Amino acid sequence: MPPALDPMIGRYLRLEIDCVPHRLYFEEAGPANGIPLVCLHTAGADNRQFRHLLADPQVTKRFRVLAFDMPWHGKSTPPDGWEKSEYRLTTASYTAAIRAFCQTMELDRPVVMGCSIGGRIVLNLAIAHAAEFRALIALEAADFQQPWYDTAWLHRPDVHGGEVCAALISGLIAPQSPPVNRHETLWMYMQGGPGIFKGDLYFYRVDGDLREKVKVIDTKVCPLYLLTGEYDFSCTAEDTLRTASHIKGVEVQIMKELGHFPMSENPAKFREYILPVLDKIATQDRG
Repeated sequence: MPPALDPMIGRYLRLEIDCVPHRLYFEEAGPANGIPLVCLHTAGADNRQFRHLLADPQVTKRFRVLAFDMPWHGKSTPPDGWEKSEYRLTTASYTAAIRAFCQTMELDRPVVMGCSIGGRIVLNLAIAHAAEFRALIALEAADFQQPWYDTAWLHRPDVHGGEVCAALISGLIAPQSPPVNRHETLWMYMQGGPGIFKGDLYFYRVDGDLREKVKVIDTKVCPLYLLTGEYDFSCTAEDTLRTASHIKGVEVQIMKELGHFPMSENPAKFREYILPVLDKIATQDRG
């Protein structure tokens, strides 16, 4: 194989989130003057889930794609003094991190696309901060899902947390997903920090209940797109359709042959669904 470089570039960004200094790692690709597209990874994972999107020339010819590792995830370091507290993601802290990244990077009304917990927080952006964004894309998202897992297993000294996380999410990958992509998705979960997946799920299970709140979303202020894989039993198609029924003007699609991690488990299939959405956003932006 001849040597080749992927197009994305990785950097560290120093910023304050809720007045606390952080150092976030992010990768980007695409023209500096492209439409900013910020991508949010799933619980316990990192921005590698979007590496195929970052390397897709059909996307990056118009969009400046940026994918950052949330604090405590991937290459982003925890804030100083992290050893004195337990990591626990909340709606407020998650929203603050996204807004701080966008503001520090001076992104002009970016598009934000998130998956799973990233999709749930996109709904909160639509509820509370819609005017700051030109479009919002929620993958595998609903206003609430009943927990189907026991988080007590996710941070114990006698259990390999990463392997348990990977085992927990393995069934959420569609059977049609290529084995290479399946195992790469699982590998990312095996590498999460101790207790981080559990801390993310606090937001998903407890603090991020958006039932009733989604009814105030105004898609005239900011277009909202919901896309969910048919094989996702964490956020089911029914969960997403129920949520969409409360949001006037939302565009919703159930993605065939995809599960809970569409951008990493089957990138080729996912682009069949996401490219038309991005085309529509780019066309509206020109208008």
